[in-house]
Amino acid sequence: MISYRGLLMKKHIIVISFLAIIIAAGGCAIWGSRNPYMRPTQDDGNWLFIAQEDLPTTRTHTRHAEIFGKYVSGYNHIILKAIDTVQEHAPDGGGYFIGVKAVPAESPIGYPLKLFGLPLLNPPRTTSYCSGASYTAFIEALNQIFPDGAQKLSLERFEAMRMQEPDSGRREDGVKFWGHWNADGNGSQFALVQYSGMGREISPREARPGDFMNITWTNGGGHSVVFLGWLLDKEGNIGIAFWSSQGGTNGMCDVYSDSLKKIKAVKTVRLTKPHNLFRFNPATPVNIKVPSDPIDSKLWVP
Repeated sequence: MISYRGLLMKKHIIVISFLAIIIAAGGCAIWGSRNPYMRPTQDDGNWLFIAQEDLPTTRTHTRHAEIFGKYVSGYNHIILKAIDTVQEHAPDGGGYFIGVKAVPAESPIGYPLKLFGLPLLNPPRTTSYCSGASYTAFIEALNQIFPDGAQKLSLERFEAMRMQEPDSGRREDGVKFWGHWNADGNGSQFALVQYSGMGREISPREARPGDFMNITWTNGGGHSVVFLGWLLDKEGNIGIAFWSSQGGTNGMCDVYSDSLKKIKAVKTVRLTKPHNLFRFNPATPVNIKVPSDPIDSKLWVP
């Protein structure tokens, strides 16, 4: 027969155990809220210029998180770390190649890319091109944000993220997540803002290292990049720094330009809601008639 004192002690043990669980859970929640990387990147709405002395002489470096990460916190910092992960696969840039009808076909990135350990691409080449490089940085960032992502991602959404069809054929532009990202125009806006709801548009003056950017050149071409920062010379002229894969550098590396004369406009997107990866509707339609934003550097006030 259990005594009154025994029942009372048992009750106290249960209460103490319950409180311990609450405190532990609360501690985890507080830690998560204070983690400077597991939240959307913030900006103050003003131009951010990268110090010239911060620009490394080696363009194929793996120090993006170290060099440009000091300018940001939040998810953008993780994207900078992801660039380093991608660049490690191509210390010399890896080569650049485009050719839809080539044999073997063009490859968005030159290594077997996986999302949470699930294969997105079996590369037909070891080379890359611009949208493939920026998308790969995005995927590698998701791998870091969600170490347990494989348990949460549905097969339907995983299939939407793939860069090839089940028969290893090319996934055409405008088809699912990668198809929208790879499409002509403002692909990262199509994929991150409209298709998945994982990001939001950012004005050029709000852009921060780790934002995704589609550049429209004055000659009519385009470029998909990860923005690294605005540059400012001694005469007050604005330039741009970004990371991507391009023919002029024969693969993936940084580009630092001291002029914006060749840029007609840009569309900048920031990853803000990565958890929507587990919620988006793969059948969501996309409007490709999205205007780009001119870089009105006249708005900069020294």
